Amino acid sequence: MELKKYLTPEQLEQWHSLIGAASNVVVVGHPSPDGDAMGSILALTRYLQNLGKNAVPMTPNACPDFLQWLPGNEQVVVYRNKTRKAKEILADSDLVFCLDFNGLGRLEEMRQAVSDCPAPRIMIDHHLDPEPIAELTISDTTAAATCEVLFCVLHQLGAYENMTREMAACLYCGLMTDTGAFAYNSNRASIFQIVAMLLAKGIDKDKIYRQVYYSYTESRLRLMGYLMYEKMEYFPEEHAALFTLTEEEMTRFNFMRGDAEGVVNMPLQIKGTKLSISLREDTEKPVVRVSLRSVGTFPCNEMAERFFNGGGHLNAAGGWLPKPMGLAVLTARRAIAAYRHVLEPKLKAVDEAKSGN
Repeated sequence: MELKKYLTPEQLEQWHSLIGAASNVVVVGHPSPDGDAMGSILALTRYLQNLGKNAVPMTPNACPDFLQWLPGNEQVVVYRNKTRKAKEILADSDLVFCLDFNGLGRLEEMRQAVSDCPAPRIMIDHHLDPEPIAELTISDTTAAATCEVLFCVLHQLGAYENMTREMAACLYCGLMTDTGAFAYNSNRASIFQIVAMLLAKGIDKDKIYRQVYYSYTESRLRLMGYLMYEKMEYFPEEHAALFTLTEEEMTRFNFMRGDAEGVVNMPLQIKGTKLSISLREDTEKPVVRVSLRSVGTFPCNEMAERFFNGGGHLNAAGGWLPKPMGLAVLTARRAIAAYRHVLEPKLKAVDEAKSGN
């Protein structure tokens, strides 16, 4: 089975031209970087460093604790923590990679610094509707993860042979986390061909799984139980769930960055559930962070854009609402009601039958 070749001959020439002319390269990921963002920026950074480039990975804020084991994480310049240094690095760069995000607005407080940087950009991503922010855009919205796209690009470039075990571990982590440990958006043979090729580099996939999913604190486990037992509101007719997490509750459970990761998926374990919504108060901004997850064909991205100032993928999306939490909950309930005909198609058929349509 042949892997995808994303670069046309003209784009290959452009790739080599941009990288060949660059000495100082910045590899940028999105805020609150997940496994796919961290995995892709760290793998690409190592690839560029092996080419002799002065490559620096950079994120708007730090990754969660359960990803800090990733090889090369100690090199990441966190914009929020070292703003002056980050701006200097961007100003001195002659090439910027944008990984796992589709527009500069996604960078939040780092947006202006990247926008002001005169260096050309290369985007590698898998989100819908990529904006024209780069000289070279490599985007596949059908890909399971940016790490899948990046692996195929590196393979096309002939870089697989010299791929290190550390690079492979980063790429595998991105694939694993963006598919929920291959539980969704991963029903293609090519994904497992890539996994096999990464395993051939000597990675320990079982250890990577444990480092990501079995490394939480006692407080985090108790928080998960509390959210499911005390806070979850279930809508049986709509096959949907909603739960909230406030600043006070985060303090109560000694909340650490990343402790809410994956919790939004838990209500989907209820038989027949199609949609789960998480509302979490931001501790740094007067907003409520919204996460949506679904199964089947329910359009999380459409709901996020319509109700939550956001977007994303079909089965995984996010957004935000202004505080207070009470109003955010009302908006989430309205969103569920608005999509009731999608969440419970039988109701629509019954209503149409009653109306004679």
